[in-house]
Amino acid sequence: MLEKLLKQYLKNLTNTFQRGDAREESYYTNLDELVKKTADILKVKNIDITILPKKTEAGNPDFRIWDGKNHITGYIEAKDPSISNLDYIEGTEQLKRYSSTFPNAILTHFYKFRLYRDGQRIAQVMIGRPIIARRLHTPPPVENSGQFKDLFESFFSFSLPKVRSARSLAVELAKRTRFLRDEVIAVEMEEEGTKGQKQIIGFYETFKKYLIRTLTEKQFADLYAQTITYGLFAARTRANGEFNRRLAFDYIPILSVFCVMSSALSLWKIRPSPCKLSWKILSNYYT
Repeated sequence: MLEKLLKQYLKNLTNTFQRGDAREESYYTNLDELVKKTADILKVKNIDITILPKKTEAGNPDFRIWDGKNHITGYIEAKDPSISNLDYIEGTEQLKRYSSTFPNAILTHFYKFRLYRDGQRIAQVMIGRPIIARRLHTPPPVENSGQFKDLFESFFSFSLPKVRSARSLAVELAKRTRFLRDEVIAVEMEEEGTKGQKQIIGFYETFKKYLIRTLTEKQFADLYAQTITYGLFAARTRANGEFNRRLAFDYIPILSVFCVMSSALSLWKIRPSPCKLSWKILSNYYT
């Protein structure tokens, strides 16, 4: 059954390529279908896939695999099939940040898959030769279906280890703070500056006007990231079981330094479709 699925997947990739106008995003539906059907074959239940918008080169892995409610299995970062050298991609700062921040991640160019656990590559498999599709305009034969099965069994079986010491907790929170600062807030501030928007820049200007006149954008991004990270951590400790935007809003300590978080979350609570910050901020606090 898996061999048949992979054969159809490689055929779909080739058909997408032969349209002549395919870009990376054109192959997303093929991969989405592959992951869902692989989960079915492996009898993995409650798998939902969110294809994440990618406005910049930073901040967003392309796919989030989760149960649609709380538990996140992992992330997949996809590159165009024409990018054959995954070794180069693996060495980029972007991929290093992804693999160190997200403990269960896959890098793929749709034909080869690499699985990373806590920043280390633990498995890889090539299921077909993209050069055959490009040069011969025909689907390549399926290869290594057993290894593909093993890789995705490892990916689906992942669960976050429990934090059992203050030191390990501090390390995990620091990783989330750095990623949020560098890959989300700083990028959003830069984009808002070019578009004339004021969502985060407005917070920065208010802080600078009324609290710290010498505050730089870089310092504010760090301050804001810490506020969000530790504010959400404080809220998470108050919630039992499910954790989402509404519960985060309800459990933020209003009378503490985290009041800025309540202001930010109140905006998201009012708007059904929050800005793209929301998934990045909340996703790492689900259990």
